Amino acid sequence: MKTMKKVLTAILAVALTAMLFAGCNQSGGTAKGGVIKIGATGPLTGSASIYGISVNNGANLAVEEINAAGGVNGLTFSFEMKDDEATPDKVASAYDALLDAGMQISLGSVTSGACLAFGARAAADNIFFMTPSASNADVIAAGSNAFRVCFGDPDQGVLAAEELTKKYQTIGCIYDTSDEYSAGIYEAFKTKMGELGVAFETRTFDQDNKTDFSSQVEGLKNCDVIFLPFYYQEAGLVARACAGKGLDNIVLFGCDGLDGVAGEIDETVKNQISYITPFDVASTEKNVSDFVASYKAKYGAEPDQFAADGYDAIYAIVNAIKAAGVNDASIKASDLCEKVKAAITASSFKYDGVTGSMTWDASGACEKSAIIVVVGK
Repeated sequence: MKTMKKVLTAILAVALTAMLFAGCNQSGGTAKGGVIKIGATGPLTGSASIYGISVNNGANLAVEEINAAGGVNGLTFSFEMKDDEATPDKVASAYDALLDAGMQISLGSVTSGACLAFGARAAADNIFFMTPSASNADVIAAGSNAFRVCFGDPDQGVLAAEELTKKYQTIGCIYDTSDEYSAGIYEAFKTKMGELGVAFETRTFDQDNKTDFSSQVEGLKNCDVIFLPFYYQEAGLVARACAGKGLDNIVLFGCDGLDGVAGEIDETVKNQISYITPFDVASTEKNVSDFVASYKAKYGAEPDQFAADGYDAIYAIVNAIKAAGVNDASIKASDLCEKVKAAITASSFKYDGVTGSMTWDASGACEKSAIIVVVGK
């Protein structure tokens, strides 16, 4: 009987020891694994909701794929986007709600104005964020925790100037003076054109005057090409204004905001329309075609660049978490920020996404190649 008691005591001791080791890690007593919470804000309602919904869809698709594949380092992930209506003054309450829900890392905000407000709060809390689409140069200047997937506005202005001056003699530009994205690209374009010593003509519009572009088109009717650094809805109106005036020979050239312009024009538009982008929905590269197929299966529509950026932002963060060796979901947001920053800026880190092969430096800027998509080709 005494022997049996000794055996049972020994078994119990071994079991307790095993339980202790299973429940502890090197950081001192917290179970490994768990769920890392990723938060973001974006316009889910209002006039800019198409962009927030696309990013939200792409991000959620990425999280589902990652979790279905078993996560990384024993971790799984959740994603939540709060509606900010693309309005900076709505970001504070959305940010606080995400913190209350346990946000540890983030995609920041979808639009630049909102992301500037988000970035100020995130910098104070040292929360890492990787914005998919907030392209204003100041967004990643807010702190060492700020990164992006998309091209910066200055990058696109410079690329456009270099591309257009190679091909065309007379160059025009229309831009939105009331929009940070449009004005930021225009200023970089203007500066680069000055450096290249090439003159160009400019026409403008603002948020109260963007339904009829006939006067702007008329003023630029002698141009070989018109640069359109704004979004596809207005670009579609410019194209239709060209059609209405019979100015079919003018080339229309834009930036990544023109992704979606094909749905805004009809057979009356004969102009060549092309734009700078990191994402081509018609690409035959396997990772892109797989993403497009998965997105269509889930949402019943083709993804745009915003969806692709949201998808890549999640994968970039998760790959950095994997590279950093993080395996404990109870890690504090500030500690996670430091580990992810070190991993993602390492010379060995590269993420091959659906918007290109990407690397990052301490500035938070994304280094990747642009492609030029010609609408309908």
